Amino acid sequence: MSEDIDGGVEPTAPAWAVFGDLMSVLLGAFVLILVSVVAVQLQLSNQLEEEVKQRQAETQRRETLEQALAGPLAAGRVTLINGRIGISGSVLFALNSDQLQPEGREILKSLIEPLSAYLKSHDEILMVSGYTDDQQVREGNRRFADNWDLSAQRALTVTRALIDEGVASSAVFAAAFGAEQPVASNADEEGRARNRRVEITPIPKPSNDMGKPREQ
Repeated sequence: MSEDIDGGVEPTAPAWAVFGDLMSVLLGAFVLILVSVVAVQLQLSNQLEEEVKQRQAETQRRETLEQALAGPLAAGRVTLINGRIGISGSVLFALNSDQLQPEGREILKSLIEPLSAYLKSHDEILMVSGYTDDQQVREGNRRFADNWDLSAQRALTVTRALIDEGVASSAVFAAAFGAEQPVASNADEEGRARNRRVEITPIPKPSNDMGKPREQ
């Protein structure tokens, strides 16, 4: 009688087998999580290492530029802030003018040798940027439509002067910022004088791939 009853009941899986399957699943999940964590840590480590290298390269670049411009910097003829070579607009030009003054031309001449030496050892070009204060161009001055025009013409004048003194035309270009990006308040004459400036900034050469058409 008991054999008939026992024969109708399906045997259950041993508890140790169920426990073993559960442990296998948990172990697999743990391994996946561990692999993911290690991969993320490696990625973060690589990113941190790359950022450190970039900062070191930028620091080295600025130190090299500062060494190249030691003479003009020591003479107080130019400034060097965050890799940007600054020249006061009042030294280069008369008010509302884009014609180089003798002192301004001499300063640019003093920059040719160190800048040329710097460019030979770096894969960079020079961006010449013109800036103005926020005052409107003097009435009756028909040469310039506005501050954008004035800053552009001043940047072009400095660019052409650098080329005339020996900088390769392919290694320099002009940019205009008008009254944008002031470095001081335009509320007083001292601040406006600081904003009237030209900056020469070495920047990486554009990639040759930028001008190539995309493949369809």
